[in-house]
Amino acid sequence: MFNFNQSQAATSKPHDEGAFQRVTVNLSGRLMLASHDEYDCVATEMSPGDVFLATTARPRIGERVIAYVDHVGRIEGLVSRLADGSFTVRINATERKRDKLAAQLTWIANKHELGLPEDRRHDRLAPRKTHTDITLEDGTRYACRIIDLSLSGAAVDTEFRFELGTPMLLGNMRGRIVRHFQEGVAIEFLGVQSRDTLREFL
Repeated sequence: MFNFNQSQAATSKPHDEGAFQRVTVNLSGRLMLASHDEYDCVATEMSPGDVFLATTARPRIGERVIAYVDHVGRIEGLVSRLADGSFTVRINATERKRDKLAAQLTWIANKHELGLPEDRRHDRLAPRKTHTDITLEDGTRYACRIIDLSLSGAAVDTEFRFELGTPMLLGNMRGRIVRHFQEGVAIEFLGVQSRDTLREFL
């Protein structure tokens, strides 16, 4: 099972090139250059210290870039390397942010081993609204943040650990808790959802 060296993940900014282990990912996103021009992008390799973005954007070495990457969120940093149709950003982050990013990347890399509820016939969707509530049967609500969403389930970032099998609502979708992982819990919906049902998040 993949795992980051947490002592490396906590390195303060800025980091040395190659200080972190990269993982191969395929995460869509949107980036903004210093000129405020916006472009679509895909993160293809990522570590807690840098990210390799495939995009039509053409920044300069040392230019500040802000990107919003699916399942990871907002990252920012300076362009360190340029290539045809891509570039590398050295991520500017606090130790706490690097730790969280390391946990997110570990979760993404190990998703198939964790057995998270994702029917591979259902594409992962990029929620625009990530902050919502988990509501239990007694009406108690717990704030959470959606990390990953598909038509059949979701993974959410929450500090609360519910018992496995706990029935709940994620927004207006009924489901149950099926896994725990470092960042939170995995939810399996009681039935396959439609995009209309997920509209409040998309």
